[in-house]
Amino acid sequence: MLEAIASANEGHAIAYGDDPWTRRVEGLFRDLFGDVTTLLTFNGTGANVLALATLLGPTDAVVCTQESHIAVDEAGASERLLGTKLIDLPSVDGKLHPDQLDEVAQLIGNIHHVQPSVVSLTQCTELGTVYTPDEMAAICDRAHRHGMKVHVDGARLANATAALGGDAAALRSFTVDAGVDVLTFGGTKNGMLGGEAVVHLRPELARRALYLRKQLTQLPSKMRFVSAQFIAMFNDDLWLRLAGHANAMAQELYAATAELPAVKHLDPPAVNGLFPVLVPEVIQPLRDWSFFWDWDLARDQVRWMTAWDTSTEDVEAFAAGVRASMET
Repeated sequence: MLEAIASANEGHAIAYGDDPWTRRVEGLFRDLFGDVTTLLTFNGTGANVLALATLLGPTDAVVCTQESHIAVDEAGASERLLGTKLIDLPSVDGKLHPDQLDEVAQLIGNIHHVQPSVVSLTQCTELGTVYTPDEMAAICDRAHRHGMKVHVDGARLANATAALGGDAAALRSFTVDAGVDVLTFGGTKNGMLGGEAVVHLRPELARRALYLRKQLTQLPSKMRFVSAQFIAMFNDDLWLRLAGHANAMAQELYAATAELPAVKHLDPPAVNGLFPVLVPEVIQPLRDWSFFWDWDLARDQVRWMTAWDTSTEDVEAFAAGVRASMET
């Protein structure tokens, strides 16, 4: 990424995306998905807000899970900036299910209620689960039958792709082939210094997107530096290799800690996140040594994430730290 940015810094280029790097990136996304419109942004929250803004009208609402990033971790950005309501539904596994959309659809046509118009899914989910292509297609089909559009928050889209086959065909199977309308394509969590993409898989939905991106403060003036990172990421499928490595490190961490008495894993990791329940006395000493987030305080559940640059040595050191915290 650093080398790509340094290379793009040679010479001069026209601002706001009218440069060769951005044109190339737009072509690379068309190679992945077909006839699409791609807009680059600074960060994931901005990308999600922009994507939703292109789909929403007055009185429209977004259906999501109670754990979704847009509902929990974006400081109410969608509600404040877009004036929309999030209808956040309960979920056991981090996923929405088609029957839940049938229940929400009863609000459509009621003049006293916001109108459910967009379904927002996270792939992979905030609980580290992954929608299969069939699951994604079933939700898209049900949403479209109710006149709703489908947005996918793909901050960790690469990790899901790596878990579901690890190639472009796998990516298309749960996005454009499944009926998704617009997605945010994550880069920052997969090795980029900063940058995301909003990809309209139905280009007609991007009619206002250029203006909304500027209005929502997500138009990079020196866009070539974001574009250069995506070019490097797509070169030789680096994005998939990095995501696959992060997923593999999560499997190693699971294996290294699964038998420890202070750790209870609910399931083996599908991607690069683990959500173990720990003995309460272990949590703070371990976190003081190597930071991680709480997940569910009531259950003493935490979240451990592995990354594109996590090494086997890192995993072994952390597992040793867990064992040491059990002995203090």
